[in-house]
Amino acid sequence: MEQETSQIFAIRTTANREEQVIDFISSNAKKKALEVYSVIHPHGMRGYIFLEAKSRLDAEQAAFKVPYARGVLPNEINYSEIEHMLESAKKVEMNIQKNDVVEIIAGPFKREQAKISRIDKTKEEVVVELLEAAVPIPITIRMDSVKVIRRAGDEGREDE
Repeated sequence: MEQETSQIFAIRTTANREEQVIDFISSNAKKKALEVYSVIHPHGMRGYIFLEAKSRLDAEQAAFKVPYARGVLPNEINYSEIEHMLESAKKVEMNIQKNDVVEIIAGPFKREQAKISRIDKTKEEVVVELLEAAVPIPITIRMDSVKVIRRAGDEGREDE
């Protein structure tokens, strides 16, 4: 299943070093002007990343002498084999800003209101402080576990 002559290759990596390998491969591809279109690490899959490139040579050159990369697997990967791992990429970009008041919609603090104190878009996490708590304690939760109920600029009233 070839699309626009690009191929998908699996690269074996040291477990828990996938993100570092992606960074090295991305910079290698830019430096060497290789035809590498995308590099992904599916959530929950340890020790492997997938690379979309024009040819095996481009993939091998991008991974050449990269720390923690253990080599390109011999067979090309069909898109249909990894398609189910990419579904979360279709998520809608959440419009959350610092100081927004949110309602927690999942987890042990479900239905609690909180104020956003920090946002980490790469990890898709937010740090919140519960509004009802006597002492503000920062809690890190997934971005999709909150929904905005009041914007930072719309504050007509402060905490109850």
